[in-house]
Amino acid sequence: MHIPGVDRWQVLAVQALNRFYTRNDEKIVASWMTRQDREIAIADNIAYVDRVVEQAASNPPLVFAGFSQGVAMAYRAAMLGRHRAAGVIALAGDIPPEVKLDETSAWPRVLIGVGDTETWYNADKLRTDVGFLESHQVVHEVVRFRGGHEWTDEFRAAAGHWLRSLNL
Repeated sequence: MHIPGVDRWQVLAVQALNRFYTRNDEKIVASWMTRQDREIAIADNIAYVDRVVEQAASNPPLVFAGFSQGVAMAYRAAMLGRHRAAGVIALAGDIPPEVKLDETSAWPRVLIGVGDTETWYNADKLRTDVGFLESHQVVHEVVRFRGGHEWTDEFRAAAGHWLRSLNL
């Protein structure tokens, strides 16, 4: 299951830097950061994403996509990284505060996805993000779909349509 039309793009999957074991089954999972040394971790994470993009074989237009906690990194990479983005796909996560403070970078187009049973990225967070984007005249679209905190086929189809609309 993938985003329709994504085969026309070069896809890089950047794994979160901080790996750890889950408590019960010792499965290895990863996160982008914790609250401890937050500013240092943000800088390290952005530099890490920059290096991954630089090592890519070609230099196509960039769209950063993130899910849940990865949404913050997608926004950070697009706005604070060295490589200008054509878009951000943000599924079930909000715009981080330090990105909102950056008044120097031009915003790319933004696609926000939120499920109708979403509990973490709730209506207040969505309203705050949309209000921010509107107040900064950022071209954006909100896709609401059936589901919760997850990638669904419905959202993948919407993301594919949105990517095609970029006309890059």
